[in-house]
Amino acid sequence: MLFHPTYFSSILQYALMIKSDKIEFEIHDNYQKQTYRNRSYILGANGKQLLNIPTQKVSGKQLTRDVKIDYSSNWQSEHLKTLYSAYNSSPFFEFYIDDLLELFQKKETYLLDLNFKTLVVILQALQVDISYSNTSLYQKEEKKDARFLVNSKLKLDYIFPKYTQVFDSKLDFEPNLSILDLLFMEGPASLIYLEKIDFNVFI
Repeated sequence: MLFHPTYFSSILQYALMIKSDKIEFEIHDNYQKQTYRNRSYILGANGKQLLNIPTQKVSGKQLTRDVKIDYSSNWQSEHLKTLYSAYNSSPFFEFYIDDLLELFQKKETYLLDLNFKTLVVILQALQVDISYSNTSLYQKEEKKDARFLVNSKLKLDYIFPKYTQVFDSKLDFEPNLSILDLLFMEGPASLIYLEKIDFNVFI
């Protein structure tokens, strides 16, 4: 199945990946703004909260693999503070946060490299051993294609199984957030949750 590498990918993307026989990542596409390539959503006290990675601006089209991260603002510190604010009281935050810290301390040059590093850390946290490869050229069409998941404005009619969220006493359940939301709340049981999602509905 073909995916885009994204920043702390959505719950659905991880559900599809762990159930796929073959995983391939598209690295020859043209970069598009306002997608999950450089953003993810978590749950804050006031609802969905955006984590956005600023990228260096260029004129004209640019391949995603060539996109460089902009460090003119201290976005790493802001993302980390946001995670602490949202999840410090969650059941498994302290269990996983140390493994995530390096991602917010080391300055990767390219967005793609950072996205792949988030993938490695999350797979380790989920205790899932899966192999993947990268495309050698742009794939126009693919039979098993999950690249549509990169669209941050995509509306899904699917009803995701509910799990306890950190602000569920005052907020409605928010489905398909970043995998971080599930991991901090469900810990080792996150994999069981992912396996419950019927990916045939989407592909």
